[in-house]
Amino acid sequence: MPALRPRAAGHVATVTAVLVLLAGCSSGADEPGSADPQDTPSATPTSESTSEPTEQPSEEPTEPPSEQPAEEPEPAHPISMAALAQADLTGGDLRLGTVRERTPAYTSYDVTFASTTMGRGTEPLRISGVLNVPTGRGPFPAVVLAHGYIDPAYYVRGQGMTRERGFLAQRGYVALHVDYRNHAESTDDPRVEQAVRLGYAADAVAALHALRTSDDVRVDPDRIALFGRSMGGGVMMKALAAEPGLFAAGVGWASVSSLEADNFAQFQRPDAPLAELKAGFRGRHGLPAEDPEFWRGVSPRPLFGDITEPVLMVHGRVDDTCPPPWARATQRAMTEAGVDATLEWYDDGHAFGPAFIAAMDRTVRFLDARMPA
Repeated sequence: MPALRPRAAGHVATVTAVLVLLAGCSSGADEPGSADPQDTPSATPTSESTSEPTEQPSEEPTEPPSEQPAEEPEPAHPISMAALAQADLTGGDLRLGTVRERTPAYTSYDVTFASTTMGRGTEPLRISGVLNVPTGRGPFPAVVLAHGYIDPAYYVRGQGMTRERGFLAQRGYVALHVDYRNHAESTDDPRVEQAVRLGYAADAVAALHALRTSDDVRVDPDRIALFGRSMGGGVMMKALAAEPGLFAAGVGWASVSSLEADNFAQFQRPDAPLAELKAGFRGRHGLPAEDPEFWRGVSPRPLFGDITEPVLMVHGRVDDTCPPPWARATQRAMTEAGVDATLEWYDDGHAFGPAFIAAMDRTVRFLDARMPA
């Protein structure tokens, strides 16, 4: 696992504003995106005092400066990546439920685990999901799976990354599929419409903590990656930027843009009149053209410099849902920020049909190399 790197100063201050739920959902055809004191020098006393002033002023003060209190950092907007990074994101209490499937290679369970609205001290949530555990004693490497957009009104437990979950388990990885808040049997929160889905990243972080502290599943705590698909690619980027060094690696397939204004224009803007979209945000913030600072503040790209994990991006050349230029822009921005980011292209669309096996083989090779036993 990469060594932890200290966060930037702006990310470690305690949030002083009341934090609200940072998760949201919107209408979208396939994968909606919601839309980025100087130290005072100490005085050195002179060795001698003089009764007359010198011709040249002393370069050093003759009296020690009075100590000034350090300036308090500006409180983060409660709906922002900065607030997510400052929050004490918690999780745990993994509970195994009904066995869904048992094969020679793995056993699949319905599970739940604990998350929070926005970190320690905020409203607790219980998140549902599906867990595949390889046959054997372990400890196993693990992958947290962040699925793409499916209308929560129709979403069912474990939907969206069934193929990936089984493929990983067959190759010796524990795979925990996260349903997210307000999905399947997860706790609902009425504030999700305001918050541009940042809370989904908090649920992914909680899943890692649940795996690390489980008494029922033997997971290597230093070999847990985060793999997001489409909207889940955005979840992956946000979690890595908010919690540098927590995961061992990140993978994004057919990912949404790392700028939320792009996602808003692609997925939300065509689906409703502007007045309806504005009403949906309930006055919390404006639309991207009206409040670009807010939309940049909920985007992961401005915080790419905080990411310490290697990242693999996988994209189809004919993806008509998440345009290929988004993948190029994200990988370029990561590289410029110092992230070890790789972009792999396949002759496939958004859903990864013909190229699925080849892309999964590449993903497993990446995970094996970046999370060696």
